[in-house]
Amino acid sequence: MYHFCTITTADHLFKTLALFDSIRALRSDAFLHVLCIDDLPTGLPSDHIAFYKPQDLAHLPSAKTIIAKYASSKDKLRWSLKPVFLHYLLTQSADKIIYVDNDIYFYGDYSFLFALLGTYDFLLTPHHYPRDPGKDQNWLEANFRVGLYNAGFVGVNKNAIKDLDWWAACCAYRCEKNALRGTFDDQKYLDLIPVINEKAHIIRHKGCNVAEWNRAVISRSEEDGRIILDNEYPLIFIHFNGTTIRAIVNGEEPFLTNSFDSYIANLKRYKPAVQTSQLYKNPGAIDRLKYSIWKLATNTSM
Repeated sequence: MYHFCTITTADHLFKTLALFDSIRALRSDAFLHVLCIDDLPTGLPSDHIAFYKPQDLAHLPSAKTIIAKYASSKDKLRWSLKPVFLHYLLTQSADKIIYVDNDIYFYGDYSFLFALLGTYDFLLTPHHYPRDPGKDQNWLEANFRVGLYNAGFVGVNKNAIKDLDWWAACCAYRCEKNALRGTFDDQKYLDLIPVINEKAHIIRHKGCNVAEWNRAVISRSEEDGRIILDNEYPLIFIHFNGTTIRAIVNGEEPFLTNSFDSYIANLKRYKPAVQTSQLYKNPGAIDRLKYSIWKLATNTSM
Protein backbone atom coordinates (compact mmCIF):
# COMPACT_ATOMS: atom_id res chain seq x y z
CA MET A 1 0.00 0.00 0.00
CA TYR A 2 1.17 3.53 -0.83
CA HIS A 3 0.79 5.70 2.26
CA PHE A 4 0.51 9.49 1.90
CA CYS A 5 -0.31 12.09 4.51
CA THR A 6 -1.24 15.75 4.62
CA ILE A 7 -2.29 18.38 7.15
CA THR A 8 -5.26 20.69 6.67
CA THR A 9 -7.83 22.95 8.21
CA ALA A 10 -11.50 22.12 7.79
CA ASP A 11 -12.08 24.96 5.31
CA HIS A 12 -9.45 23.48 2.95
CA LEU A 13 -10.75 19.92 3.02
CA PHE A 14 -11.99 20.30 -0.56
CA LYS A 15 -8.34 20.50 -1.69
CA THR A 16 -7.45 17.50 0.47
CA LEU A 17 -10.20 15.38 -1.09
CA ALA A 18 -9.08 16.38 -4.59
CA LEU A 19 -5.53 15.34 -3.65
CA PHE A 20 -6.95 12.02 -2.45
CA ASP A 21 -8.72 11.49 -5.78
CA SER A 22 -5.49 12.14 -7.67
CA ILE A 23 -3.42 9.55 -5.81
CA ARG A 24 -6.22 6.96 -5.92
CA ALA A 25 -6.75 7.46 -9.65
CA LEU A 26 -3.17 6.33 -10.22
CA ARG A 27 -2.97 3.54 -7.63
CA SER A 28 -6.03 1.80 -6.17
CA ASP A 29 -4.05 0.77 -3.09
CA ALA A 30 -3.08 4.33 -2.16
CA PHE A 31 -4.05 5.51 1.32
CA LEU A 32 -4.24 9.09 2.62
CA HIS A 33 -3.81 10.05 6.29
CA VAL A 34 -5.20 13.50 7.09
CA LEU A 35 -4.42 15.56 10.18
CA CYS A 36 -7.08 18.25 10.60
CA ILE A 37 -6.14 20.88 13.15
CA ASP A 38 -9.70 22.04 13.77
CA ASP A 39 -13.14 20.44 13.87
CA LEU A 40 -14.05 18.07 11.07
CA PRO A 41 -17.45 18.10 9.36
CA THR A 42 -19.54 14.95 9.20
CA GLY A 43 -20.06 12.75 6.18
CA LEU A 44 -16.40 12.40 5.17
CA PRO A 45 -15.23 9.36 3.16
CA SER A 46 -13.68 6.48 5.07
CA ASP A 47 -12.40 4.13 2.36
CA HIS A 48 -8.60 4.35 2.06
CA ILE A 49 -8.56 7.61 4.01
CA ALA A 50 -8.25 8.31 7.76
CA PHE A 51 -8.57 11.50 9.77
CA TYR A 52 -6.65 12.53 12.89
CA LYS A 53 -6.58 15.43 15.35
CA PRO A 54 -3.58 17.08 17.06
CA GLN A 55 -4.38 15.45 20.40
CA ASP A 56 -3.65 12.05 18.82
CA LEU A 57 0.01 13.12 18.58
CA ALA A 58 0.38 14.75 21.99
CA HIS A 59 2.48 11.94 23.48
CA LEU A 60 5.32 12.38 20.95
CA PRO A 61 8.48 14.47 21.43
CA SER A 62 7.90 18.24 20.99
CA ALA A 63 4.19 17.72 20.27
CA LYS A 64 2.83 19.27 23.47
CA THR A 65 5.17 22.25 23.11
CA ILE A 66 4.15 22.80 19.49
CA ILE A 67 0.41 22.45 20.17
CA ALA A 68 0.55 24.88 23.09
CA LYS A 69 2.95 27.36 21.52
CA TYR A 70 1.18 27.70 18.16
CA ALA A 71 -2.43 27.23 19.23
CA SER A 72 -3.29 30.74 18.06
CA SER A 73 -1.69 30.32 14.62
CA LYS A 74 -3.20 27.67 12.35
CA ASP A 75 -0.39 28.08 9.82
CA LYS A 76 2.42 27.59 12.33
CA LEU A 77 0.58 24.69 13.93
CA ARG A 78 0.18 22.95 10.57
CA TRP A 79 3.79 23.50 9.56
CA SER A 80 5.28 22.50 12.90
CA LEU A 81 3.21 19.34 13.32
CA LYS A 82 4.46 17.94 10.01
CA PRO A 83 7.45 16.00 11.44
CA VAL A 84 5.37 14.94 14.46
CA PHE A 85 2.60 13.52 12.26
CA LEU A 86 5.14 11.67 10.12
CA HIS A 87 6.71 10.16 13.26
CA TYR A 88 3.29 9.08 14.50
CA LEU A 89 2.34 7.38 11.24
CA LEU A 90 5.68 5.56 10.95
CA THR A 91 5.07 3.99 14.34
CA GLN A 92 1.36 3.29 13.80
CA SER A 93 0.58 2.70 10.15
CA ALA A 94 3.43 2.47 7.65
CA ASP A 95 7.11 1.71 7.08
CA LYS A 96 7.30 4.34 4.33
CA ILE A 97 5.21 7.48 4.01
CA ILE A 98 5.15 10.59 1.86
CA TYR A 99 3.89 13.93 3.13
CA VAL A 100 2.44 16.37 0.58
CA ASP A 101 0.73 19.72 1.04
CA ASN A 102 -2.98 19.53 0.32
CA ASP A 103 -2.66 21.82 -2.72
CA ILE A 104 -0.60 19.21 -4.57
CA TYR A 105 -2.18 17.14 -7.33
CA PHE A 106 -0.76 14.02 -9.00
CA TYR A 107 -0.77 13.28 -12.72
CA GLY A 108 1.89 10.60 -13.14
CA ASP A 109 3.00 7.34 -11.55
CA TYR A 110 4.58 8.03 -8.16
CA SER A 111 5.55 4.45 -7.26
CA PHE A 112 9.25 5.15 -7.93
CA LEU A 113 9.24 7.59 -5.00
CA PHE A 114 8.23 4.81 -2.63
CA ALA A 115 10.81 2.53 -4.23
CA LEU A 116 13.48 5.12 -3.39
CA LEU A 117 12.44 4.87 0.26
CA GLY A 118 13.65 1.28 0.15
CA THR A 119 17.17 2.66 -0.29
CA TYR A 120 17.04 6.12 1.24
CA ASP A 121 15.66 7.37 4.56
CA PHE A 122 14.59 10.90 3.65
CA LEU A 123 13.43 12.33 0.29
CA LEU A 124 13.59 16.04 -0.54
CA THR A 125 12.62 18.10 -3.60
CA PRO A 126 14.66 21.21 -4.45
CA HIS A 127 12.83 24.45 -5.14
CA HIS A 128 14.98 25.00 -8.25
CA TYR A 129 14.73 28.75 -7.81
CA PRO A 130 16.62 30.77 -10.44
CA ARG A 131 20.28 30.90 -9.43
CA ASP A 132 22.08 33.08 -11.96
CA PRO A 133 24.51 35.41 -10.12
CA GLY A 134 24.57 37.70 -13.14
CA LYS A 135 20.90 38.76 -13.12
CA ASP A 136 17.84 38.72 -10.86
CA GLN A 137 20.13 38.03 -7.93
CA ASN A 138 17.20 38.34 -5.55
CA TRP A 139 16.24 34.83 -6.73
CA LEU A 140 19.76 33.53 -6.17
CA GLU A 141 19.56 34.87 -2.62
CA ALA A 142 16.08 33.42 -2.13
CA ASN A 143 17.65 29.97 -2.20
CA PHE A 144 19.40 30.87 1.03
CA ARG A 145 16.61 32.94 2.61
CA VAL A 146 13.71 30.58 1.96
CA GLY A 147 15.45 27.21 1.78
CA LEU A 148 16.91 24.85 -0.79
CA TYR A 149 14.08 22.33 -0.44
CA ASN A 150 10.33 22.71 -0.56
CA ALA A 151 8.60 21.47 2.59
CA GLY A 152 5.44 20.71 0.62
CA PHE A 153 6.90 17.29 -0.11
CA VAL A 154 8.84 15.01 2.24
CA GLY A 155 9.30 11.25 2.00
CA VAL A 156 10.55 9.18 4.94
CA ASN A 157 10.98 5.64 6.19
CA LYS A 158 11.34 4.39 9.77
CA ASN A 159 15.08 5.08 9.82
CA ALA A 160 14.26 8.82 9.63
CA ILE A 161 12.40 9.00 12.96
CA LYS A 162 15.40 10.51 14.74
CA ASP A 163 15.65 13.17 12.02
CA LEU A 164 11.94 13.90 12.29
CA ASP A 165 12.27 14.39 16.06
CA TRP A 166 15.14 16.84 15.46
CA TRP A 167 13.03 18.72 12.88
CA ALA A 168 10.09 18.86 15.30
CA ALA A 169 12.36 20.21 18.06
CA CYS A 170 13.55 22.93 15.67
CA CYS A 171 9.95 23.89 14.91
CA ALA A 172 9.16 23.91 18.63
CA TYR A 173 12.11 26.24 19.15
CA ARG A 174 11.17 28.70 16.42
CA CYS A 175 8.76 28.64 13.49
CA GLU A 176 9.01 32.02 11.81
CA LYS A 177 10.23 33.86 8.75
CA ASN A 178 13.32 35.66 10.02
CA ALA A 179 16.17 36.29 7.59
CA LEU A 180 18.46 37.59 10.34
CA ARG A 181 18.10 34.33 12.28
CA GLY A 182 18.23 32.20 9.15
CA THR A 183 14.77 30.69 9.69
CA PHE A 184 11.84 30.25 7.34
CA ASP A 185 8.97 28.55 9.17
CA ASP A 186 9.49 24.76 9.18
CA GLN A 187 11.18 24.75 5.79
CA LYS A 188 14.69 26.18 6.17
CA TYR A 189 15.62 23.48 8.69
CA LEU A 190 15.44 20.93 5.86
CA ASP A 191 18.70 22.34 4.45
CA LEU A 192 20.53 20.41 7.18
CA ILE A 193 18.88 17.03 6.58
CA PRO A 194 21.43 15.84 3.95
CA VAL A 195 24.19 16.85 6.39
CA ILE A 196 22.60 15.03 9.32
CA ASN A 197 21.59 11.87 7.45
CA GLU A 198 23.90 10.49 4.79
CA LYS A 199 21.00 8.46 3.44
CA ALA A 200 18.94 11.52 2.62
CA HIS A 201 18.18 11.76 -1.10
CA ILE A 202 17.49 14.76 -3.31
CA ILE A 203 14.84 13.98 -5.94
CA ARG A 204 16.32 14.72 -9.37
CA HIS A 205 13.15 13.92 -11.31
CA LYS A 206 12.10 17.35 -12.60
CA GLY A 207 8.47 16.28 -12.96
CA CYS A 208 8.09 16.34 -9.17
CA ASN A 209 6.86 19.45 -7.37
CA VAL A 210 6.36 21.47 -10.54
CA ALA A 211 5.50 25.03 -9.53
CA GLU A 212 5.80 28.65 -10.61
CA TRP A 213 9.02 29.12 -8.67
CA ASN A 214 10.92 26.64 -10.87
CA ARG A 215 9.59 27.62 -14.30
CA ALA A 216 12.68 29.71 -15.12
CA VAL A 217 15.02 26.78 -14.44
CA ILE A 218 12.94 23.77 -15.56
CA SER A 219 11.57 24.03 -19.09
CA ARG A 220 8.06 22.90 -19.97
CA SER A 221 7.06 21.34 -23.28
CA GLU A 222 4.46 18.99 -24.72
CA GLU A 223 5.05 15.69 -26.48
CA ASP A 224 2.21 13.50 -27.76
CA GLY A 225 -0.19 15.27 -25.43
CA ARG A 226 2.05 14.80 -22.37
CA ILE A 227 3.78 17.53 -20.41
CA ILE A 228 7.55 17.07 -20.39
CA LEU A 229 9.86 18.83 -17.94
CA ASP A 230 13.44 19.74 -18.82
CA ASN A 231 13.03 17.93 -22.17
CA GLU A 232 13.15 14.57 -20.38
CA TYR A 233 10.86 14.05 -17.39
CA PRO A 234 7.12 13.29 -17.48
CA LEU A 235 4.88 15.26 -15.16
CA ILE A 236 4.36 13.57 -11.78
CA PHE A 237 2.78 16.27 -9.60
CA ILE A 238 2.08 19.99 -9.57
CA HIS A 239 2.12 22.20 -6.50
CA PHE A 240 -0.94 24.42 -7.01
CA ASN A 241 -0.10 27.08 -4.45
CA GLY A 242 -1.20 30.66 -4.98
CA THR A 243 1.83 31.75 -7.03
CA THR A 244 1.51 28.77 -9.38
CA ILE A 245 -2.20 29.40 -9.94
CA ARG A 246 -1.61 33.12 -10.50
CA ALA A 247 1.06 32.34 -13.11
CA ILE A 248 -1.32 29.99 -14.93
CA VAL A 249 -4.16 32.53 -14.86
CA ASN A 250 -1.80 35.25 -16.13
CA GLY A 251 -0.70 33.10 -19.07
CA GLU A 252 2.84 32.55 -17.77
CA GLU A 253 2.46 28.76 -17.53
CA PRO A 254 0.69 27.79 -20.78
CA PHE A 255 1.75 24.15 -20.63
CA LEU A 256 0.05 23.72 -17.24
CA THR A 257 -3.33 25.13 -18.29
CA ASN A 258 -5.02 21.82 -19.11
CA SER A 259 -3.71 20.24 -15.92
CA PHE A 260 -5.06 23.17 -13.95
CA ASP A 261 -8.47 22.86 -15.63
CA SER A 262 -8.73 19.23 -14.52
CA TYR A 263 -7.66 20.22 -11.02
CA ILE A 264 -10.35 22.91 -10.80
CA ALA A 265 -12.97 20.47 -12.09
CA ASN A 266 -12.09 18.10 -9.25
CA LEU A 267 -12.11 20.85 -6.63
CA LYS A 268 -15.62 21.75 -7.74
CA ARG A 269 -16.78 18.23 -6.91
CA TYR A 270 -16.24 19.07 -3.26
CA LYS A 271 -16.82 22.83 -3.31
CA PRO A 272 -19.05 23.68 -6.29
CA ALA A 273 -18.97 27.41 -5.60
CA VAL A 274 -15.19 27.69 -5.60
CA GLN A 275 -13.79 30.32 -7.98
CA THR A 276 -10.28 30.42 -9.39
CA SER A 277 -9.86 33.95 -8.03
CA GLN A 278 -10.35 32.57 -4.50
CA LEU A 279 -7.29 30.32 -4.83
CA TYR A 280 -4.63 33.01 -5.22
CA LYS A 281 -3.91 36.60 -4.36
CA ASN A 282 -2.22 39.26 -6.43
CA PRO A 283 0.94 40.67 -4.86
CA GLY A 284 0.14 43.39 -2.36
CA ALA A 285 1.88 46.74 -2.05
CA ILE A 286 4.28 45.41 0.61
CA ASP A 287 5.27 42.44 -1.58
CA ARG A 288 5.93 44.74 -4.54
CA LEU A 289 7.97 47.10 -2.35
CA LYS A 290 10.08 44.22 -0.97
CA TYR A 291 10.77 42.99 -4.49
CA SER A 292 11.80 46.48 -5.60
CA ILE A 293 14.18 46.83 -2.64
CA TRP A 294 15.76 43.42 -3.33
CA LYS A 295 16.08 44.31 -7.00
CA LEU A 296 17.69 47.67 -6.25
CA ALA A 297 20.05 46.16 -3.69
CA THR A 298 21.26 43.40 -5.99
CA ASN A 299 21.67 45.74 -8.94
CA THR A 300 23.75 48.23 -6.97
CA SER A 301 25.92 45.49 -5.52
CA MET A 302 27.22 44.46 -8.93
